[in-house]
Amino acid sequence: MIKTDALIIGAGPTGLFTAHQLKLIGLNCEIVDNLDKIGGQCIELYPDKPIYDIPAIPECTGEELTNNLINQLKPFDIKFHLSERVEEVKKNNENWKVKTNKGTEFITPNIIIAGGVGSFEPRKFSPKECEKFENKSIFYSIKDKTIFKGKTVSIFGGGDSALDWAIELSKDSAVNLIHRRDEFRGAQATVDKMNELVKSNKINLFTKYQLKNVSGKENLESIEIEHDNKEIKNLKTDYVLGFFGLIMQLGPIANWGLNIDKKTINVDTEKFETNQKGIYAVGDICTYPGKLKLILSGFHEGALAARACFKLARPNEKYKFEFTTSSKSIKNRLGVKSD
Repeated sequence: MIKTDALIIGAGPTGLFTAHQLKLIGLNCEIVDNLDKIGGQCIELYPDKPIYDIPAIPECTGEELTNNLINQLKPFDIKFHLSERVEEVKKNNENWKVKTNKGTEFITPNIIIAGGVGSFEPRKFSPKECEKFENKSIFYSIKDKTIFKGKTVSIFGGGDSALDWAIELSKDSAVNLIHRRDEFRGAQATVDKMNELVKSNKINLFTKYQLKNVSGKENLESIEIEHDNKEIKNLKTDYVLGFFGLIMQLGPIANWGLNIDKKTINVDTEKFETNQKGIYAVGDICTYPGKLKLILSGFHEGALAARACFKLARPNEKYKFEFTTSSKSIKNRLGVKSD
């Protein structure tokens, strides 16, 4: 059982900045995220897309923003629990008992939901036979590319992820790239590189095809792909990768007794607390009159929620607001020498 002053659900920009605010006021926190990496929507949906509405930063990409926020957290020892989803939230006296799908348990007086528009799950192949090979021969993300070396890999998708991995894996693997359209959504430079590899027979390209079926006993052996004109091809393959984007949904949050309105959570604008004491919601997942779905709004909401956590985490202490420019205690936490 892990005891912490606050548990943040979501490692996107709002969750990361909220963690920073908690640590500045001397509270401990841990972060859980369903994805296998830090960054939330910024990393999964638009890592290279320019963002123009971050104060004092004229332009940055989602990846750059994430990296800056991670660097801002470096003075603090924050534990991340990635590839884990919170499944159970139960009241435990004055605290909340939280359990993830991997069995990790927390006890905390404060839960801050910073899950963007919900948890992210990959869009999967429709044939039911695929379930048998999931996480063995069929994957929707790559954690260790070395397993594909010297193998035949069939990649489905038409965006940056599919193209980038087709190009990367073609260095050491036989690659089939299958897309349901002739046009690709990736960056033009990436599309051009892919086309060069197709011409040099480094990548086998199949457009206007979709997955129809998979075959194999213990391991995947072959796949059937179907053209728009109903023509079917059989391809021998060792692995299949699907990059169709992500489904965003509330998931288990919907069962926590929160006041939910159209997949968003109603909060007050003083503490960004929900109808459950000690559970807060910040970022795109929360709603209130005048709500703007901007990253900078999430930063503001996280800062206020963090300070509201102090009362429950330190009931016998009085919170004293301090400016970071003059506070010796804050400078000590940041490892900055005081004047």
